[in-house]
Amino acid sequence: MPENPKNFALIGVAGYIAVRHLQAIKETGNKLLAALDPFDSVGCIDSYFPEADFFVEFERFDRHIDKLKRVGTRIDYVSICSPNYLHDSHIRFALRQGADAICEKPLVLNPWNLDALAEIEKETGKKIYNILQLRLHPAILELKEKIRNEPADKIHDIDLSYITSRGHWYHISWKGNMQKSGGVATNIGVHFFDMLTWIFGDVRENIVHVSDKNRAAGFLHLEKARVRWLLSIDHNDLPREVKNAGRRTFRSITIDGQDIEFSEGFAELHTETYRQILGGRGYGLEAARRSIEIVYTIRNSAPAGLLGDYHPFLAEIAKNL
Repeated sequence: MPENPKNFALIGVAGYIAVRHLQAIKETGNKLLAALDPFDSVGCIDSYFPEADFFVEFERFDRHIDKLKRVGTRIDYVSICSPNYLHDSHIRFALRQGADAICEKPLVLNPWNLDALAEIEKETGKKIYNILQLRLHPAILELKEKIRNEPADKIHDIDLSYITSRGHWYHISWKGNMQKSGGVATNIGVHFFDMLTWIFGDVRENIVHVSDKNRAAGFLHLEKARVRWLLSIDHNDLPREVKNAGRRTFRSITIDGQDIEFSEGFAELHTETYRQILGGRGYGLEAARRSIEIVYTIRNSAPAGLLGDYHPFLAEIAKNL
């Protein structure tokens, strides 16, 4: 337990990712004073902070945070696990309350939102941190070091495949609404694009081959890599052997034909991210910029179809479209 534990508030506590934030706050020895979510299925709080106040209306949550401030109890951090399109607003709320913001990815949906948030950071003197936990994964850190020590002109060929089956509920929820989630590439792919650009450098070319409500695929030419990528929530896009085994998710990254194994070790990464942030080493606005620009371009590009260097799964997928 730290000598001076920090006070947290959490927005979006009913979401599936919020449990990792609750765990991180607890494991770093800090306190959750208040939580907000319009949905009230939040019994998970009892396992971490049963004394935390809970609100289903933003107005009452806002008033409570203000009341705490007036009696001398300051909220140091607001953790944000709300739907993607609300991140910008909830970050602004945190900073205007005198707290730093810790926000799930994507930090925002549009690149210009980052510029506006940078102005609020200057105005308030508070910081905005993004959860970019792949940057802390041991296998990814090892890969980054390997690439850093290679000749500067070496270019790698990468295939990224992430197919995670979702049911009919997905398109009824905010996640299926392009204006709210940013679409498949943003909702399930932004952390992969962050990781790839963090290791292999800036984008030179961004081509979209396929983009619809269930999948997105394309080609990224980075400084040190050529990347064919596919992201999908459609069970039918899974490789036949994966479906036959009864699995609903397939995740693979190959570099020059070699698999990169990083499926293990995710459970602790949010806690480690919090330790980094609390120690003043968290990833801020600019760290998120390249991945936000990539998914924005994908969302606003006309698909080129199966032309050029496209993902090897697309030929089979196209037969079922």
